[in-house]
Amino acid sequence: MKCLFDRLVALTLLLVFSPLLLLLSILIRFKLGAPVLFVQERPGRYGKPFSIYKFRTMTNQCDASGQLLPDAQRLTPFGMMLRKYSLDELPQLWNVLRGELSLVGPRPLLMEYLPLYTPRQMKRHEVLPGITGWAQVNGRNAITWEQKFELDVWYVENRSFWLDLKILLLTVKRVLQKTGISHEGCVTMEKFTGSKQAELARREMREFDRAYESG
Repeated sequence: MKCLFDRLVALTLLLVFSPLLLLLSILIRFKLGAPVLFVQERPGRYGKPFSIYKFRTMTNQCDASGQLLPDAQRLTPFGMMLRKYSLDELPQLWNVLRGELSLVGPRPLLMEYLPLYTPRQMKRHEVLPGITGWAQVNGRNAITWEQKFELDVWYVENRSFWLDLKILLLTVKRVLQKTGISHEGCVTMEKFTGSKQAELARREMREFDRAYESG
């Protein structure tokens, strides 16, 4: 039921928003450059990688050595507007139609984060990731990584069709309010480097391996 609902809604929205998608593509091409879409590999259900699609929100400006400038310098007012109203997320409806994303679920993060999760945090990958989720309507990027993951796991343990409908309605409200777009001191969210619990577990494992090797 959830899969059928997701795909029907995604197809409907893609058809309804097709003029807007075309307009945004043209504006992005002239204001930010090519390519119009930002494509990146992200972990799906059970960590299986897939290519996620978003509208680009930053330029390709580089420094004298050819390295990309920091995100804050490449994010233009137009790009910030796209993020404020979550317009950059619209191409992900195609991911939903392909069965790689759900409308509601834990947000797919970076592949490099997978080894950094605690066993409990890994539970967020037991379901399809989503365009929006319980963490997005309860703080988005304004909360800590640990709080975000705990909200994701709560959703996995309590998910239902009615909870999904509630999250979708709250998402519309949060987008209009433009709240939680960025973490304090960051353009969006600081990089995840691992939870304290995960680091403690890794340290204990390393100490166990050293003790085992020394006999």
